[in-house]
Amino acid sequence: MINGKKVALIFGIGGQDGSYLAEFLLSKGYVVRGVVRRASFPNTKRIDHLDIYDDKYGKTPASPFYLLYGDLADSTSIRNILEEILPDEVYNLGAQSHVGISFQNPESTMNFNALGPLRILEAIKDLKLKCKYYQASSSEMFGISPPPQNEDTTMLPISPYGIAKLAGYHLTRMYRKAYGIFACNGILFNHESPRRGLNFVTKKITRSIADILVGNREKIVLGNLDAKRDWGFSKEYVQAMWHILQHDKPDDFVVATKETHTVREFLEEAFNIFGLNWKDFVEISDNYKRPAEVPALLGDASKALKTLNWEPKTKFKDLVRLMLAADLKEKMQEKGIAPMGEDKSDEYYLDLGKELAQKLAGQKKEKKVEGLLESLEGLKKEFSAGVIEGIVNQLKNG
Repeated sequence: MINGKKVALIFGIGGQDGSYLAEFLLSKGYVVRGVVRRASFPNTKRIDHLDIYDDKYGKTPASPFYLLYGDLADSTSIRNILEEILPDEVYNLGAQSHVGISFQNPESTMNFNALGPLRILEAIKDLKLKCKYYQASSSEMFGISPPPQNEDTTMLPISPYGIAKLAGYHLTRMYRKAYGIFACNGILFNHESPRRGLNFVTKKITRSIADILVGNREKIVLGNLDAKRDWGFSKEYVQAMWHILQHDKPDDFVVATKETHTVREFLEEAFNIFGLNWKDFVEISDNYKRPAEVPALLGDASKALKTLNWEPKTKFKDLVRLMLAADLKEKMQEKGIAPMGEDKSDEYYLDLGKELAQKLAGQKKEKKVEGLLESLEGLKKEFSAGVIEGIVNQLKNG
């Protein structure tokens, strides 16, 4: 503790979950330290607004928040950070987080997602720290086990990502049992937000729709539309992480909405808001299909509700709307369609989107008519009017 305040250390603070967790813990009065990997172009956009503390405090114990350089592939940096910070709670959210990319980079995925947790847990053990440890586990560990999935469901992962996460899950349980570390797993099902990475399918859909409406693009290219996922709101899920570490004993919990939808349903919901047919804008490519795909995920979070009194509040339709509104706001401001710097509601941007969708539908109709006229002109050049009339009469008379 620092001045009576708990100290939280977050690995992977630059990601969607890490940024929301940092904000939540600061609101709870925590002192927060975050670990980021050094890069020539830092990936800190989601937490740049927290840098306000640097100007006043610098990297001193008095600062509510600051970042440190570290790497889950570097045991020495992990050990040094833990020894310097002496955290009360450690949240390991760092990972190679994309399932599809794990097939292309299986070795580095294993290094970060399986050996990363091992390095942290081993350092906690060796330094004899009395901290609590949270491991970000994943619903991808369930793999081909049929839904619904809970803490007792057999885990049969079918991707390097899922297998690596399962190793981290079992290591967390082993260090808990063997060494008495307060180590917990949060088995989070898919969770989205306006801060989601651009190469995740939900963000790709909402971002592309915003681009289509402002005239930046015409199509979205996707892969498997039949995969079923249990999608929740990241901002709420990080609160579940905190609740897990506040429980009186270390344990593992599924965090989910108990609701599943296909990618196709996500598309339909998103395009329907603007009165558009998704089939007019989506192309399917095998390039976006994975070598092996988890068919269906549906989490049963009854244990979290009963034990932690946690349950999600944001429903599927609301999640789609808030993601769309955020992307529309950004794209409309870039194009000068919406004012910069004004605090407008989500409905404001969705309504503007509907107006743009009506114009777009009119333009598509005009193009269709123009295309038909061009086809008729082509026919006129090939055939005389009499020949065409004869063909029409033949068709009429059977």
